[in-house]
Amino acid sequence: MELDYDLESIQGMRTALKRAKAAQKEYESFTQEQVDRIVTAVAEAAHAKARSLAEKAVEETGMGVVEHKTIKNQVGSKDVYESIKNEKTVGVIYRDTAKKVTEFAYPFGVVAAIIPTTNPTSTAIYKTLISLKTRNAIVVSPHPSAVKCTIAALKICHDAAVQAGAPEGIVGWISKPSMPATTELIQHRDTSVILATGGGGLVRAAYSSGKPAYGVGPGNVPVYLEKSCQVKKAVQMVMDSKTFDNGTICATEQAIVVDQNIKEMTVRELKNQRAYFLEGEEKEKVAAVLSPAPGKINPKIVGRPATTIAQMAGVNVPSDTRVLIAEETRVGKDVPFSLEKLSPVFALYTVKDVDQAKAQCIELLNLGGRGHSLSIHTSDDQIAEMFGHEMPVSRLMVNTLSSIGAVGATTNLKPSLTLGCGSYGGNITSDNITARHLVNIKRLAYGVKDVEIPKPSATVQSPKQADPEENDLEKVISEVLKKVDSEEVDPQKVSAIVGKVLQKYQ
Repeated sequence: MELDYDLESIQGMRTALKRAKAAQKEYESFTQEQVDRIVTAVAEAAHAKARSLAEKAVEETGMGVVEHKTIKNQVGSKDVYESIKNEKTVGVIYRDTAKKVTEFAYPFGVVAAIIPTTNPTSTAIYKTLISLKTRNAIVVSPHPSAVKCTIAALKICHDAAVQAGAPEGIVGWISKPSMPATTELIQHRDTSVILATGGGGLVRAAYSSGKPAYGVGPGNVPVYLEKSCQVKKAVQMVMDSKTFDNGTICATEQAIVVDQNIKEMTVRELKNQRAYFLEGEEKEKVAAVLSPAPGKINPKIVGRPATTIAQMAGVNVPSDTRVLIAEETRVGKDVPFSLEKLSPVFALYTVKDVDQAKAQCIELLNLGGRGHSLSIHTSDDQIAEMFGHEMPVSRLMVNTLSSIGAVGATTNLKPSLTLGCGSYGGNITSDNITARHLVNIKRLAYGVKDVEIPKPSATVQSPKQADPEENDLEKVISEVLKKVDSEEVDPQKVSAIVGKVLQKYQ
């Protein structure tokens, strides 16, 4: 009998989760040396296949650029490995002899990982590495549009881990992904923690699952070209960043905010860098393709070249066009160019000074990027620091490519492909998610202070509230005693009264 697709998907998930749980129980007893040997083997195997996995991802999804996805895979394997290789994640990880506190690491258990179609192989590698480093197992739900390339990356990681001594099944996946299977995965009793990188619906589902979860919000990243910046260099970095993998990294710049003092020079440099400015009917046509409904981005434009997007809109542009730009004055769901587009398309806003720039950036972030990232190009460190204080973002890149700077490629931020948005974005952390987020810490603490506990002081007892029944009883007894005094006694009544009194106060 042939199973229904969703049933087969759910059964595959349950099988992978069962194997992962059993493997993790065994893996939990491994030493730091064993764990590090496995993590090293996985990182090396994935790095060696960075190019071929990039080719598979572009071929399957139609998104991005092979050379750029190769770099992503290298960041997700080698750079992530270098950032976590020396971390202690087994046994005693910290000891303070003076304060008599000792910290021990212990794993969560099984990590449920959701992988986006925009970064299907690099994210799978990175999440596997940080899971294995912390003695967790991992079960992955690939995006249906990128299932083949994601599983190819996971198989490389699994086989390398097993060859280095890890238990079979320590890395698992849903071969036929579906929403019902993913939903059950993140809610299953055997799932311990969730790493959700994907659309808003899946992230909300992760946070609603009742499990610990790391989810990330959208990244509608503004880039501010402040008047003191080196315009030519800044524009080149902004263009290189925007076209990196056709804009599929969530930290990629989405809107240029430029000081009016340098606008003319900036526009000239953008055109020199093969940006095409849309006006009038051309702008309207591209806007309609970008967002068929208010606040919604057309998934068919994500990760596609600028020339392809123009062609979809029926707009003729030079064949070497790298980026499409439209000048805007408004921000809103009904302004397609102001949204997070995940493609080489920019909105351009002109501001008169720093205060207006701050207001413009906040308005863009409030539309859908609060807590994520912001980029600024300036020669004035005080302005950069002011933005650091005042912008509602978790990372602010200065004079670099925002897309790969945020993930740690051109900055000293932790290499990561899941970028927390903090409380600004409704996330539990503002960090670049890495191995330390997947390890628990227990603490052994000796008593070091003598405390004398004071004895309770004597207190005045409040008068007991009179019980109506007791009052009645006392009245009857009083009457009986009067009768006793006058020798009018009913022995049975006295016996009943005494019995009642004894029962009351026993």
